[in-house]
Amino acid sequence: MLIAILGIIMLIVSIVLKRSPEPGNHFAGIVRIAGIIVIILGLLSSSVKIIERGEVGVQVLFGKVQDDVLESGLHFINPAVVVDTLSIQTQTYTMSARETEGQVKGDDAVRVLSSDGLEVAIDLSILYKVDPKKAPFILQNIGPNYEDKIVRPNTRTAIYNNAVIYQAVDLYSTKRGEFQARISKSITDVFAKNGLLVQQILVRNISLPTSVKASIESKINAEQDAQKMQFVLQKERQEADRKRVEAQGIADYQKILSTGLSDKQLQYETIKAQKEIALSPNTKIIIIGGGKGNPIMLSDK
Repeated sequence: MLIAILGIIMLIVSIVLKRSPEPGNHFAGIVRIAGIIVIILGLLSSSVKIIERGEVGVQVLFGKVQDDVLESGLHFINPAVVVDTLSIQTQTYTMSARETEGQVKGDDAVRVLSSDGLEVAIDLSILYKVDPKKAPFILQNIGPNYEDKIVRPNTRTAIYNNAVIYQAVDLYSTKRGEFQARISKSITDVFAKNGLLVQQILVRNISLPTSVKASIESKINAEQDAQKMQFVLQKERQEADRKRVEAQGIADYQKILSTGLSDKQLQYETIKAQKEIALSPNTKIIIIGGGKGNPIMLSDK
């Protein structure tokens, strides 16, 4: 549009030159033609708008925001329209105790009181994006600095309101996921009313007072020791059961031997043993008719 304005200025100059005395009026025609060309080029360039990927365009005509949203790509628009762009890509807002993290430099962790009166420092990141359909609403009612007006205050308020429900130990251990889900639920509706879509809430770290943290770690170590002892005791019981079963089996075997073997059974077992010895590869001498009817076996060694 500035190019077209420059062309209009050139037309005005041409009129002034035409009314001036010679030799200045000789250049009036050339300046007028150049001005017309510049105006045409300015109008053409103002009528073409390219929206980059990951952005949407909002049209503003003489201060009034238009409802039509321009998506990424090439568009032909009214030359008098001004197009403001907003990113619709996923954005991350982080509040952290580390000085090098987050949008606010220094310690920006959210410090809240738990239900048992202990101060807890919470590091949190929120992933969100602009709703493309609500881009005109955001530009007209909130402005481009929606992080400071919507994201930061509403997220911190949700953390304050939900942290007071839990004890510090629960936030640190068993209730962390539930706490994270409650925060997400609290801010989703608020963000949606203001044209923002919540994608994910990440509770990155929860810092407890040193004394409480030491107490928790001591309790965890005690529980781990107790679980280890239970494992050892269970293993010893299993070993004792195994030995008991083994001893019972030996006792039963001996009882069977002492009560159930006859002379003929013993003679049969003896013959089996002698047969195995006779068939072995070792050299021996067998004399049939030894004492008590048993053969005598002599080895060459």
